[in-house]
Amino acid sequence: MNIKEEPQFIHLRVHSDYSIIDGLIKIHSLVNNAFLLGMPSIAITDFTNMFGLIQFYCMSYDMGIKPIIGADFNVNNKLFSNNISTKLTVLASSNIGYNNLILLISRAYKRGYGVSGPVIDLDWLSELKEGLIILSGGRNGDIGRGLLLNKKPLVRKCLDFYRKNFADRYYLELIRTGRPHEEDYLNEAINLAITENLPVLATNEVCFINKKDFYAHEIRVAINNSYTINDDKRPCIYSEQQYMRSEEEMCKLFADIPEALKNSVEIAKRCNVILEIGKHFLPKFPTGNVSPEDFLINKSKIGLDNRLKYLFKDQKERNTKRIQYYERLESELNTINKMGFPSYFLIVMEFIQWAKNNNIPVGPGRGSGAGSLVAYVLNITDIDPIKFDLIFERFLNSERISMPDFDIDFCMDKRDQVIDHVYEIYGKDAVSQIVTFGTMSAKAVIRDVGRVLGYPYGFVDRIAKLIPFDIGMTLEKSLKVEKRLLELYQTDDDTKILIDTAKKLEGINRSIGKHAGGVVISPTKISDFTPIYCDENGSNTVTQFNKKDVEYIGLVKFDFLGLKTLTIINLAIKMINLCNNKHKKPLLNIHEISLKDKTSFNMLQSAETTAVFQLESRGIKDLIKRLKPDCFEDIIALIALFRPGPLQSGMVENFINRKHGREIISYPDIKWQHESLKPILESTYGIILYQEQVMQIAQILAKYTPGKADILRRAMSKKNPKEMAQQRSFFIEGAKKSGINAILATKIFDLLEKFAGYGFNKSHSVAYALLSYQTLWLKSHFPAQFMAAAMTADIDNTEKIIGLIDECFRMKIKVLPPDINKSLYEFISEKKEILYGMGAIKGLGKTHIQVIIGIREKQGYFKNFFDFCKLVIAKKINRRVIEKLIMSGALDCLNLNRAAMINSINEAIKISHQNSYIQTTGQFDMFEIDTSKPEKIKQYYKNVFPWSQKKQLDAEKEALGLYLTGHPINCYFKEINYYSHGINLKNAYLIKPGKIISVVGVAVEIKIMITKNRNRIAICILDDSTSKLEVIFYTEILEKYQSLLIKDNIIIIKGQIKIDNFRNGIQLIAQEVMDIQQAREKYLSGLSIIINDEQYNSKFLHQINKLIEHNKSQKIPLSVYLNKKDIQSKLQFSKNLLISPDELTINELQLLLGNSKIELEFN
Repeated sequence: MNIKEEPQFIHLRVHSDYSIIDGLIKIHSLVNNAFLLGMPSIAITDFTNMFGLIQFYCMSYDMGIKPIIGADFNVNNKLFSNNISTKLTVLASSNIGYNNLILLISRAYKRGYGVSGPVIDLDWLSELKEGLIILSGGRNGDIGRGLLLNKKPLVRKCLDFYRKNFADRYYLELIRTGRPHEEDYLNEAINLAITENLPVLATNEVCFINKKDFYAHEIRVAINNSYTINDDKRPCIYSEQQYMRSEEEMCKLFADIPEALKNSVEIAKRCNVILEIGKHFLPKFPTGNVSPEDFLINKSKIGLDNRLKYLFKDQKERNTKRIQYYERLESELNTINKMGFPSYFLIVMEFIQWAKNNNIPVGPGRGSGAGSLVAYVLNITDIDPIKFDLIFERFLNSERISMPDFDIDFCMDKRDQVIDHVYEIYGKDAVSQIVTFGTMSAKAVIRDVGRVLGYPYGFVDRIAKLIPFDIGMTLEKSLKVEKRLLELYQTDDDTKILIDTAKKLEGINRSIGKHAGGVVISPTKISDFTPIYCDENGSNTVTQFNKKDVEYIGLVKFDFLGLKTLTIINLAIKMINLCNNKHKKPLLNIHEISLKDKTSFNMLQSAETTAVFQLESRGIKDLIKRLKPDCFEDIIALIALFRPGPLQSGMVENFINRKHGREIISYPDIKWQHESLKPILESTYGIILYQEQVMQIAQILAKYTPGKADILRRAMSKKNPKEMAQQRSFFIEGAKKSGINAILATKIFDLLEKFAGYGFNKSHSVAYALLSYQTLWLKSHFPAQFMAAAMTADIDNTEKIIGLIDECFRMKIKVLPPDINKSLYEFISEKKEILYGMGAIKGLGKTHIQVIIGIREKQGYFKNFFDFCKLVIAKKINRRVIEKLIMSGALDCLNLNRAAMINSINEAIKISHQNSYIQTTGQFDMFEIDTSKPEKIKQYYKNVFPWSQKKQLDAEKEALGLYLTGHPINCYFKEINYYSHGINLKNAYLIKPGKIISVVGVAVEIKIMITKNRNRIAICILDDSTSKLEVIFYTEILEKYQSLLIKDNIIIIKGQIKIDNFRNGIQLIAQEVMDIQQAREKYLSGLSIIINDEQYNSKFLHQINKLIEHNKSQKIPLSVYLNKKDIQSKLQFSKNLLISPDELTINELQLLLGNSKIELEFN
């Protein structure tokens, strides 16, 4: 479609999906549709925001369309009573207008929201009027409201305001979308325009592309407003006519008012905002009377001297190395200063130094920034780039102008303190975090749409659960990979309606958030460059431009990232040094550990790397077992190798075989190699693994400059054919000048091109390898402290804690239950034991725990249950918290069983309140109960049977999310032994592959997966306390038994043992599955109970009969034995007793029996 040179209409009111409250149009759809309709210009006027502006601006210009910048506003007009806000649209006609528009939006958010969201005052428009064009807002504008209410004086006052401030830049908006009162307003507005000689303008308040999208848009609005689509109370304020009409349709619609069409074109011509692209606006670092360039040079030289003293203790060696380091430093400084970035480095240096001075752990480096010597000597990074052959131009290249970009890792718990410091230094108006957007993902959109359409929760939940969890999964992909979903889609009308509707909303912006680490610092106010967004209270400022867009307009972005590993290292070192200090041992400095520690590499080669940074996944553990890393360079390589490219290319196998002598090492290929490449490729056994190696090869063989080598690296990663053809020619010509023949140069370039696509940034790999090694070293030398720190770092993640406790079990580290008299919020350890952290008890907040610890520190250990309740209830700790502490085992130290404590809570609360009342009123204390003295409170305890092991474990699971003091499987030991023929999971590993066995365990993990052939399979991890076993359910078996595959269910699985070559272990291929109830029904022949003299009475027998009669399911014989003076005799009844063997019935029977036993009898 050709863009029209002389259009008759331009759309000047358009909401994209960035309006959040409405709008269904993605930016690319808006621009593409404008192009297809031949429109030479189009506006975007989202509600009080410019979130999508930069994308819109760039995409429009790329398509040859002129972008018009604007926003819709709610306006606080004092002429209207009851705080009623009216609407209008503001367009920027010039760059001054653009800046004023930014200020209007920013002010609206900074002030906080009104009833209808952010609102601007009418007075602000007179203050910031330059370069702005006002559209009246139609029937919802102030003049529109006045006309419909027939309030002519009000209309006159509004009109006077706009004429005075905007003259010919104010337009009466005319809209024909079939909504209530539009025609009434239109007639009044036209009369007013004629009378007052006002220009009129046709708009369509566009919210979606096509008319058929209206229903989806209604659902989008209902989602945002929490209505269902059929709710009578749901406001219906949109019409199906608010689609992106073509010019022809608009001309036909307003054929009777051609001026309204013509004015849209005139406004488009008046709007000429040109954004400054390509400039950088760096904040100034305070350097006193010295220039930033000189300040950086001086700081760097001092820093280098300090680093050299640290690196080379011997002065002679230090003097020898100094030349190499100084030459590199001068080269980097020249580049930094020439490109105008000294302040950037100084800013980063300052806040990192502040963090370190305030005991906030900082990562050794991240990304290409670790390749800078200047960064190293300024203590921005802790990686020596010369030692590890890292290249500065990979980070900053004078031949490819782009902003430097340090990504900095901070301790997860203290990252926000560093951001607060930056706010304090540069001012809140000049610093902001960056916006992000939550979009409607496949699962989420099904749930949202299902709710709005009024479908039952169960139906929607079933559909949502059929969508795979894979990253980037869409509804379209789900229908291709999930056969059951496709079948429902094809056969069930409701499923089809739900999915088809959801597809139209999938990917739409749903919510506004804050980027995890992105922070911008501007040289002046942030609002001089980007509008800001705040929460409803006017706080938590973020830029309205996203991470990419803030850089596009020239602001400098800094990434303050929270890294859990730094938190773990910090917590572990604190525990270690607390102990070292106590025993007068030297304190541990993690930066001084040897990188050649044998104990650490022994642990690494055994792949015992759970909780070790970057090395704990199942896949990388398998790679470790094959690679057998024995030096730090191997860990660097390991991190680079464990990615899809190298794993799929065969590079990993070559690397392993070369390392272990099974393949000849060549540089880089046995047929095509050159001796000058050996120093570059030696550490990776001749494999081109790192991007830096590609750059070094280009420099050595083809005489590329470092900057040109970086351009080659980028070209190879982008795989642009035209650019690659040029680079090939440059490389071969350069190699020929170095005396290398064209054939060899061509072949080496081919190899570079092949491996560059898989090449990894070595700077990043080195920095993260160091963290991997530090965590490995801590785990191998201080295992209990390290594992306690790892659990604390994931204190809210029960699943992670379960895996870490399993690792403690493997390492023979005892994890003790929480203890009210010893536990802290965190997991703690001194020797080979870990004390459970109270922060991991469900239902306990940090405040509760602080209160309890505060009481303990002041009063000493709690003496008994009543003493504990008295002290904590006085501090507003409630029953729910006390119950959770009992269930978790935290009160076991008070020497009362858990059942008795639970049953004594009411009495404890009563006594606590009674004592509190006596103390408050000052009454004589003869009625006060001294809860600290056991003899005083003994009478108040409830005398009940202790919980069974199963009930105690179930309570633990509820309070902790896991079983800590035992395993549920142990409650079924005798029958499980029968079902599995005595084979436990540990023994299963000794059984010959191919043999069919039965095993029993708890299903601790279940993963449903889609194979390449689109078949559903499941992987179930079975646990029986002796070991774990992976069980594979192929499609047919999965469909048959999926109802039994429930997390934490105890199941009996019959299957075939198979070798798992990938993990060098075994798997069980499932054939049949039963749960405990099904197994009992199949194998139990009867139950027998043994009672004593006291129990043998009519009341007890009546309760037994009642229990038997109550249950109507399948029954087996029940035998009752009387134990009298150690002689057992079977009781005879008039009729045989039959009982159901289900869990509930047996539990109730056990409650009746107390400590008496139930025996199971098998066929």
